[in-house]
Amino acid sequence: MDKKIENTARIFRALSVEKRVEIVKILAKRSLCVGALSNLIGISPGAVSQHMRVLRDAGIVESDRRGYFVHYNLTPGIEKQLTSIVKTVFQQREGEKPCAARRTNAKGRRS
Repeated sequence: MDKKIENTARIFRALSVEKRVEIVKILAKRSLCVGALSNLIGISPGAVSQHMRVLRDAGIVESDRRGYFVHYNLTPGIEKQLTSIVKTVFQQREGEKPCAARRTNAKGRRS
């Protein structure tokens, strides 16, 4: 399987859970530890840690140990990468013919 497709699928799987999307939105503003994220989104620190593992494995977040605490932030450039991934998934390749179902007849109806 193509590595780009594998990476894209891993990112989509990681972001398929609402709490993870919520975590990403929070981390877009600032770096936080598990305890702070737990308080903000209302789930246990253990659950946050498991979500963070999935997001880290997908390359969306990275960790930074600060004394006893591990702070998480978005991986630098991930916003641009995610935007690019979404655009390429829905982009029609050059030279490809549009799907027959999308063709319209003379009356403007799909055929």
